[in-house]
Amino acid sequence: MIGSYVAVGDSFTEGVGDPGPDGQFVGWADRFAVLLADLRPEGDFRYTNLAVRGKLLDQIIADQIPKALELAPDMVSFCAGGNDIIRPGTDPDEVAERFERAVADLTSAVGTVMVTTGFDTRGVPVLRHLRGKIATYNGHVRAIADRYGCPVLDLWSLKTVQDRRAWDDDRLHLSPEGHTRVALRAGQVLGIEVPADPDQPWPPLPPRGTFEVRRDDIHWAREHLVPWIGRRLRGESSGDRVVAKGALSPDDIRMRIAQAV
Repeated sequence: MIGSYVAVGDSFTEGVGDPGPDGQFVGWADRFAVLLADLRPEGDFRYTNLAVRGKLLDQIIADQIPKALELAPDMVSFCAGGNDIIRPGTDPDEVAERFERAVADLTSAVGTVMVTTGFDTRGVPVLRHLRGKIATYNGHVRAIADRYGCPVLDLWSLKTVQDRRAWDDDRLHLSPEGHTRVALRAGQVLGIEVPADPDQPWPPLPPRGTFEVRRDDIHWAREHLVPWIGRRLRGESSGDRVVAKGALSPDDIRMRIAQAV
């Protein structure tokens, strides 16, 4: 019976890696909104995506949560803290304390607040060494969800997104198929009958030779890793000049998905 939904978060929820025909991203939250809208009479569903890439937890709390509360939706998805965790020297325990305060504010005013864990990064070159910090933060997120009665979109357990085809060329954001599988899992979390199984195995791939793997790694480092490190050194964020998508029509989302295929 969810008639309105607001998505709050960073690049993951904005949908980076899942481009629509107009250059604007679609992403799992938009795709999930369509699943929710399909359960309602035509025109009887409101959806707003407030997520902006590169945002830290405190920025999301300051900029997005007040807007989400003003909209008074039936449901909010809250995915935040990942950009904090990957910064050197951050303490996942302290980040989780700030996350919990935000969850307390949201659950006091919103009927359903879905929280999200981080991915298992053992196969991600830049983030592999942060796997322990991410797992610690995930443990806090699950405990917070238990305390406040929040459904959990557990990305760590979604093993099919560990396939390289689930990821964009930058290896930091999901591909369209990866976002689709997360949207399907989100539907399962709420007990919705979904049109496909997010755990469906991928078709087998031909084996890759050492030369091919090395060539892809060099291309990735030049095109994605070096610019990412450069932004961090300059104190820049990929979302510095990005405006949230805002209110979106489920019909428009369906059309953009269809045109992007």
